[in-house]
Amino acid sequence: MTRTGFRRSLARAASRIFKWPFKWPRGALYRKLIAIAVILALAGLGYWIWWAFLRQDLTCAAGVAKQEVGGECVGVTDGSYVFTPSLKQVFDRIKAENDSVAGKNPAGVALMIPMISDNAAEQKEFTEQVQGAYLAQHRANHQDNHKRPPIRLLLANPGRGYRYAKFAADKLGASAASDKENLRAVAGINISIDASKDAVRYLTNEKKIPVVAGPMTADDIANSASGPNQFPGLARVAPGNTDQANALAAFGAKIKPGETQLVADSREGDNYLTSLRETFQRLAKDAPHEPETYKSPDDFNDEGNLSNDFNAMVSGICSSDAKTLYFAGRPVQLRQFLIELGNRNCSKKHYTVISGSHASTLTVDEKFADQWGALTKGAGITVRYAALAHPDAWGDKSNLATGGSKAAAKELSDLLARATGGTPNSIGDATLADGRVIITYDAVTTAITGIRNSTRGTVKMPTLSEVSNSWLRLHGTNRVNGASGWICLDQYGNPDNKAVPIVHLDPATRTAVFDRIAWPAGQAPDANCSIRKKG
Repeated sequence: MTRTGFRRSLARAASRIFKWPFKWPRGALYRKLIAIAVILALAGLGYWIWWAFLRQDLTCAAGVAKQEVGGECVGVTDGSYVFTPSLKQVFDRIKAENDSVAGKNPAGVALMIPMISDNAAEQKEFTEQVQGAYLAQHRANHQDNHKRPPIRLLLANPGRGYRYAKFAADKLGASAASDKENLRAVAGINISIDASKDAVRYLTNEKKIPVVAGPMTADDIANSASGPNQFPGLARVAPGNTDQANALAAFGAKIKPGETQLVADSREGDNYLTSLRETFQRLAKDAPHEPETYKSPDDFNDEGNLSNDFNAMVSGICSSDAKTLYFAGRPVQLRQFLIELGNRNCSKKHYTVISGSHASTLTVDEKFADQWGALTKGAGITVRYAALAHPDAWGDKSNLATGGSKAAAKELSDLLARATGGTPNSIGDATLADGRVIITYDAVTTAITGIRNSTRGTVKMPTLSEVSNSWLRLHGTNRVNGASGWICLDQYGNPDNKAVPIVHLDPATRTAVFDRIAWPAGQAPDANCSIRKKG
């Protein structure tokens, strides 16, 4: 058949099938259908062009992604992705340690804290917390008599202010459900706000993952007799704000109530502020004057115009009989207040300002670095607070028989000295001075202790519920000998009568100087670390 004949045959076949030549159907309905088809085709083509050529990929790395265009990278990494440059050295060490236990059936522990900030003091603090977590992992894998399982450390960034905690928690939930990853606990949770409370609730209630909180101190993010299962599987290693206040009251038993006054932040939605405000109200209940109040910005790192407010407030304080001021506020506002108090007209009057554990931030606050002189003007200001931990609390000079372990404190000190020795394996500059390395080390060590206490007999990898139940045994002789002091958990997962180091800021050394240990119960625990009966 010739080419021309083939074309004619094809045309006849097409005309029989399609009634060729094809004519578009007439009528309004057909025109609408055709228009819809064209629109859908163009929309599909446009989507394909956007997906292939114009779409902004929000992926940062495996397990890590931005939740919005221009946002921060949040999620979970094994150290291979670095959230911010200050974390690179310690992340590299964690990645190497994780690689060394690959294929050895390790149990996973995740550190969940925000790991991005524009605030230099916060950057220093979260870097120290990651360093503390790494030191706990290294000790568990190399200095704990080859106990099993080995530990793999994951790093979970929930975003600034825990904004994307659910995204990070879902990644952790998948890791907990995986037979290959075997995540068994989350540690950290470093600030007490509504968003971190929601994160703890989601992890414990929805994902069923045990949590060991580190620097978190708010009284309402805890289980208790009135709410024993609010956060199933939650344990805490730091004394809460009420315990801190009770320890401060024991330390300052000679303070005259008629010479006290409360200065308090009235902002809501901040659990640390709320519980600190309530506990200091009790300590200042016999004060002759009403509290001086202010309201900080929603972002507590924002200074706002509060320096002006504090300037006016100080005049009123000067005219009162107050000599001891209980300050219920965050570090930025404490700094602003101290500078204005240092410039007071009543310069011949000495003041003692008492605050909560977050006051430790002043020792690393760059904006306070050239303002320490405010504490020495006139008759001076003594700033005293209840620290979460301090290197001298259980140092060589400690003579306390119970409540802490000099050996545990020295072990951490030696670990840190080796890890910051300037070698290629260094974790970067680190210090125990502000207590954040110590308390995070203890939180991760407590999580590891619970995991390994549940790995006995034929058990090679405990279940999540077995790890949660292990908190019930961490008292008496089964206590955790933390570098911050004995960790003896009660039936609700809270540390019972935990040692509270009372410290003051020294303008000469620009450090927090250890005063002495105080006890929430008024006296040290017995040698068995027996849990007190409440109520």
